[in-house]
Amino acid sequence: MGFTVEDANGVLADNFAPWVRDLGLVVEHVEPGVATLRLPWSDRLAREGGAMSGQALMAAADTATVIAISAARAAFVPMTTVQLSTTFQRPIAGVDVQVLAKVTKLGRTLAFADITLTPDGASAPAAQAQTVYALLG
Repeated sequence: MGFTVEDANGVLADNFAPWVRDLGLVVEHVEPGVATLRLPWSDRLAREGGAMSGQALMAAADTATVIAISAARAAFVPMTTVQLSTTFQRPIAGVDVQVLAKVTKLGRTLAFADITLTPDGASAPAAQAQTVYALLG
């Protein structure tokens, strides 16, 4: 049957630090090499001025990459971030964020992904990220 949303939410629950789980991320969709997560709005994630903090958005992008790579491989394997580059285009305030991660290259020891972070109801992303991961298993 492949790697399911249930499998992906299990990876999220079993393999991340408590502070990452505290973000409240939920996997909504997976297919090979692709994952969509929801980052729920929380005042706890807002910075001065009321916009969601960049740190929360970067952690969501990083986490979504792990789920997308797991979906590409049909299972979780140990991996670590080698590079994460994020561009913030506009603030997000008061709404959930859709985090879409797509694996662009999956090698034997490295994986690359593009991530878009789009506020609910928006047609364009508020942030974009690119990641490189080392696959350890």
